[in-house]
Amino acid sequence: MDIYTTDHYPLPLPPGHRFPAEKYTLLRERVEADLPAGCRLIRSTPASDEELLRAHNSDYIERMKSGDLDRRDILRLGLPWSHELVLRSRHSTGATLSAGRSALRDGLAVHLAGGTHHAFADRAEGFCVFNDAVVTARTLQKEGLVDRVAVMDADVHQGNGTATITAGDDSIFTFSIHGRKNFPFLKAASDLDIALPDQTEDEVFLASWQHGVRQAFRLARPDLVIYLAGADPFEHDRFSRWRITKEGLARRDLFILEECCRRQTPVIVTMAGGYGREIRDTVDIHEQTVRIAAEVARGWPAPVVAT
Repeated sequence: MDIYTTDHYPLPLPPGHRFPAEKYTLLRERVEADLPAGCRLIRSTPASDEELLRAHNSDYIERMKSGDLDRRDILRLGLPWSHELVLRSRHSTGATLSAGRSALRDGLAVHLAGGTHHAFADRAEGFCVFNDAVVTARTLQKEGLVDRVAVMDADVHQGNGTATITAGDDSIFTFSIHGRKNFPFLKAASDLDIALPDQTEDEVFLASWQHGVRQAFRLARPDLVIYLAGADPFEHDRFSRWRITKEGLARRDLFILEECCRRQTPVIVTMAGGYGREIRDTVDIHEQTVRIAAEVARGWPAPVVAT
């Protein structure tokens, strides 16, 4: 199984910033120190302008590259603009795309970042610059490698950017399970939304997740799944408002990955959000996702699509 990292392009942030950029370094170090059997750790390559244009307006891409952003743009993004931010965001998008090509060959691939589902066609939002899922789906479609893609989003926050960009595009199915009262407070319309209340616990979450995944497969009939395995549903995450345990998140990951394997549907795993009060918890959850993916990958059938 191929595991892609963008950690060689660190994100410069001022001290005390609420975005835990160091989680990516800690996660990569953990995975690298004890690489699962049969896995390769691969450095990302950047997405091109041509690829970014499959999800974003040319004016937005140019403004982001030049830093021509006003105060409202920066507030929406939640991160200070820098050339390093744009470069890392290109690499993060490119890593998800590369993971897509690996998944089509091997069945399953992982990106140790990505899941930037709040990025819209014309603006950044919620720490998300470019929408890696949409760029990946449309690039692989353009290359004739897939026809139908399902984005299955288990971050605690709704994938509003993904849903908005792909509205009216029947070839990309969007499923989001998220906190009803959590950010974004004005929700978009995914093809399938499951909104759960504050204080949701493991069993209710897992029953809803399993129902949603099965329904998404039935409605989408995807050639490829892009799975956003957010760590932020965790009970001790700063932005969660749910009471999901690490065990519950492991069961979440195992269910969707085994469903993909059983159906022989290639799947990309991205990490999406994670803002634990203790950063170790966030890294534990992301690492757990990688280990489960590696275990499922070992039992994957023969290659699915020749690339």
